[in-house]
Amino acid sequence: MKFPFAQPPGQLPATERARSWRWLVPVLLVLLFLAVLIWLPWQARQMEATERQEQLIADTLWVEQTLRFELTRSEEALAALGTELVSRPPAPQVLQARFAQMFKNGPELLRVVWYDADGQVMASHGQEPPTALPAPTQLAADVANATRRGRYSEPYGATDASSGVIDFYLPLYKGGQRAGSLVATYSLQVLLDEAVPWWFAQDNALSLLDREDDVVARRASGGPGRGVYTHRRELDLPGALVVLATDSVKRAPQLLPNLLVGSVIVLALGLVLSLGALWRHISRTLAAEAALRQQMAFRTAMENSLITGLRARDLEGRVTYVNRAFCEIVGLPAEELVGKKPPMPYWAPEVMLEYEERFRGVLSGNITPQFETVFQRPDGTRVPVLVYEAPLVDADGRQTGWMSSVQDITDRKRAEELNRQQQEKLETSARLATMGEISSMLAHELNQPLAAISSYTAGALNVLDRSAQAGEPLKPGMLKHALEQARQQAQRAGQIIRSVHEFVKKREPRRETITIRSVIDGVHALVDLQARQAGVVLRVDMAPQLPPVLADRVLLEQVLLNLTRNAIEAMQDTRADQRVLRIVAAHDDGMVTVSVVDRGHGIAPEVAAGLFSPFYSTKAEGMGMGLSISRTAIEFHGGTLTHAPNPEGGTIFTFALPAQAAGAALG
Repeated sequence: MKFPFAQPPGQLPATERARSWRWLVPVLLVLLFLAVLIWLPWQARQMEATERQEQLIADTLWVEQTLRFELTRSEEALAALGTELVSRPPAPQVLQARFAQMFKNGPELLRVVWYDADGQVMASHGQEPPTALPAPTQLAADVANATRRGRYSEPYGATDASSGVIDFYLPLYKGGQRAGSLVATYSLQVLLDEAVPWWFAQDNALSLLDREDDVVARRASGGPGRGVYTHRRELDLPGALVVLATDSVKRAPQLLPNLLVGSVIVLALGLVLSLGALWRHISRTLAAEAALRQQMAFRTAMENSLITGLRARDLEGRVTYVNRAFCEIVGLPAEELVGKKPPMPYWAPEVMLEYEERFRGVLSGNITPQFETVFQRPDGTRVPVLVYEAPLVDADGRQTGWMSSVQDITDRKRAEELNRQQQEKLETSARLATMGEISSMLAHELNQPLAAISSYTAGALNVLDRSAQAGEPLKPGMLKHALEQARQQAQRAGQIIRSVHEFVKKREPRRETITIRSVIDGVHALVDLQARQAGVVLRVDMAPQLPPVLADRVLLEQVLLNLTRNAIEAMQDTRADQRVLRIVAAHDDGMVTVSVVDRGHGIAPEVAAGLFSPFYSTKAEGMGMGLSISRTAIEFHGGTLTHAPNPEGGTIFTFALPAQAAGAALG
């Protein structure tokens, strides 16, 4: 039997589905209204917090300028008085009157002292002059006398019960000769009390901090700050670092009162407030337009004063703005750049493909934030530049283009090239000097395999002659043994010659993935040669499965050879049974380390201070460049070169390089 009105299981009639939708729409609207009602006060709270922070920053900047103005005015008064004291010193009564006027104009002054060229007190006013200048003031005096300019000391004298003071040291000169000095002492607490208005101190806790962030003066009329709205501003004092820190006593805006009060006010006075808001909006718009024009003029002047080129492009790559510095870099006026799309007239032909590929990335929204390239001026001059790019975003958060800052790095490139050439010359000189030191040992070492080859070949010939004379069959075993020994000695001599050739060969630094084992094997013959000549036993200890490094093999071999040679020379006076040179390779915390351990005389503390300085040597015939070049070579690879005393006596030199592939199963 069929039931015509039966519905499939799990399905509702059409009328019930329509009724559910009618209920769903009002519920969604109510939820939306509640969400907006909650979001608006929250947003107002965020805006209020932002406005308070911005106001605090602006007020802090004003207070900083006020403090600096007070000190600058005092500096000018001291400078005028110093000029008069040098040219025609006034009578004591007149001088004291001048001092009294300065103290009246600047209540923060505690003491003013006039010293002659020998440091004797000529006149003073205020507190009793100290018997000797405090350490911070003496340090400022040394710098001021060297620069012939007034200088502030670091704040000093602050305790839990009293605030700190700061001195201004002004050197006096007459006819190019030092004629004395003026030293003014200021109370930072009085400066803070007198310069900061009461209304600002009532709402904010102010502190003056020294270089160590210790409080040297504090004013908190309204109580301690809450740490919600804070700002720090450095006072621009020559020679001293004094930071003005402000901490508002206001707490963060509360959400619930804003929600309740704001809802009632908006619903009850909406119409009146809307009319007032409209009138205020028009007034503010006119004021904002005037301020915007002023800011645009200021920004234009500021951008034209920069030496960094600025270039703006839209999303299609069309240039929309360039500043004066950019025009000077490319040698083209702004009229020939603004509005143009690639290819640009300043693109150099040799890097055209690079430009086009990078421009395709710009169109697709993928840019290189920082890169180096070359621009070409109309006269053909190439200009190396460093380019930084960032997205341009409008007020709605939409990207409208790209902003680039361009720096002319011609001087830097020239300096880098000169430094590279000088470094290459030093490295070559060091390698040649090293080979000069071991040349005699090399000749002696090559004589041994050559003499052995001669002996083994002569023995082989004797075997052949005896077999021929006696008519006996030739014994291949004896002949093979002699020839095999001769071959090994020839390979040994060839290895020594190849090591020397690779070491002294001049070439450009080339980074490649290499293993520390191959570096040690490359200089093993040379190191062993020097060690045996000096009666030193060479031991090599390498951890298994050392990861590779990205480095220049020859540079690392030069470093290792220099360190081992120094270690061998350090053990000249060591007992024969203690002359052991160890080369230890290990892997620790992403770094591959190589240590050269000797048991020599060690390094004295006074020698360790200048050990890596160029041209510093404790050897009579040394150049003083070996360790300096070694450290430069290791730092070129992103590593470090250090030394430490050997607990068993002697020294341990260790260089560490970043592992190229952590955990790689390479020796």
